[in-house]
Amino acid sequence: MHPANFMGSLKNPGEGRRGMRSSGALKTGGNMFIEQRQVGQMAVFAYLVGDEVSGEALVIDPAADTDGIIAAAEKNKVRIKYIVNTHGHVDHIGGNLDIRKETGAGIIIHEDDAEMLVSTPAAMLRMFCAKQSPPADRTVRDGDLIEVGKIRIQVIHTPGHSPGSIVLHMDGYAFTGDTLFVEAVGRTDLPGGSEEVMLDSIQRKLCTLPDETVVLPGHNYGSTPTSTIGHEKKFNP
Repeated sequence: MHPANFMGSLKNPGEGRRGMRSSGALKTGGNMFIEQRQVGQMAVFAYLVGDEVSGEALVIDPAADTDGIIAAAEKNKVRIKYIVNTHGHVDHIGGNLDIRKETGAGIIIHEDDAEMLVSTPAAMLRMFCAKQSPPADRTVRDGDLIEVGKIRIQVIHTPGHSPGSIVLHMDGYAFTGDTLFVEAVGRTDLPGGSEEVMLDSIQRKLCTLPDETVVLPGHNYGSTPTSTIGHEKKFNP
């Protein structure tokens, strides 16, 4: 598996889609919905996941799409209970502050990236038109559960891209952040990254998930916006 080249170069598989903002609802069945939103120059994927019965939802990696996410929540008639960051890099946390102000949502991140969440250099914030995130309201570890309505999400700690990178696994879906993309993996040359640790995380913790598990990545860097674990095991170099 090779790392996608982002946060430093425009040469990556998603370059043709840079700068676009788009969204799409994924068919999940039952009373759960997932909305995938593409945001900004880095083609970040933000996600709104909701339980239509309880009217509760969470946002995964809000990037800087505050208005779009709030509008999506209103459209789906849900209240945002949590903001969950798959890791602490600025392109994924830029909307934390404003969404928290608008909704009162609690911020959740792995304990190993909690300091990164609140220490983004000012130059990086300006570059990504982002705001400094408030500190986490809750830190998580491998195996912890996050519950929204009847939705139960398991935290899988997948260090490699960053020390506290996580994958969020629920009911046939895996939100893989910058650990696993479509036919690529995240960079490991940023501070706290490790290629050896990344490959171990993927092989031991992701490749063991059912093949039909839908992969929902943190960036639109592939030929399609989603994949499956089975596909990645066959075609991710």
